[in-house]
Amino acid sequence: MSPPLELVRLLDDDGTEIGTADKSLVHGDNTPLHLAFSCHLVDAAGRTLLTRRALSKQAWPGVWTNSFCGHPAPGETFEDAVRRRAAVELNLEVSDVRPALPDFRYRAVDPSGIVENEICPVFTAAYTGDGVISPNPDEVCDWAWADIVDVEDAVAAAPFAFSPWLVRQLEAAIYSGGRA
Repeated sequence: MSPPLELVRLLDDDGTEIGTADKSLVHGDNTPLHLAFSCHLVDAAGRTLLTRRALSKQAWPGVWTNSFCGHPAPGETFEDAVRRRAAVELNLEVSDVRPALPDFRYRAVDPSGIVENEICPVFTAAYTGDGVISPNPDEVCDWAWADIVDVEDAVAAAPFAFSPWLVRQLEAAIYSGGRA
């Protein structure tokens, strides 16, 4: 059984929507600009959830990254997309979804040649559970709650071990509301 069709929203260089495309056909060596989001989940102790991308992922398999990412479906709000992807990737509910870097945009090339080319607003969300999660193994192969200063130190020491979007989000001061 093939996975359900997932559409991404294609954008022109100014960020105006110009159509949709099948997600499975968009990410390649000539990826068109499209809409995405990143989310940093924060617990009651102020720690953030890092996840390690599943080894089966098409792009950046096995690298550590922010809590989860996704693409809002046509007509879907960012808040609804964040809640949907939290359930799909991490099997949990989130609350208090807030924009942190609303104008974040990046382009990066995976070692295999796959290109990410996204206007990708970044959000934070609250997690109020007990800290134990049960991620979808097709999405996440490992996870850890970490103090934000430790994440910043680790990324500064070994940026190659982390997703390029997480590295750039930290450079843009994600944890201080975009104020460096």
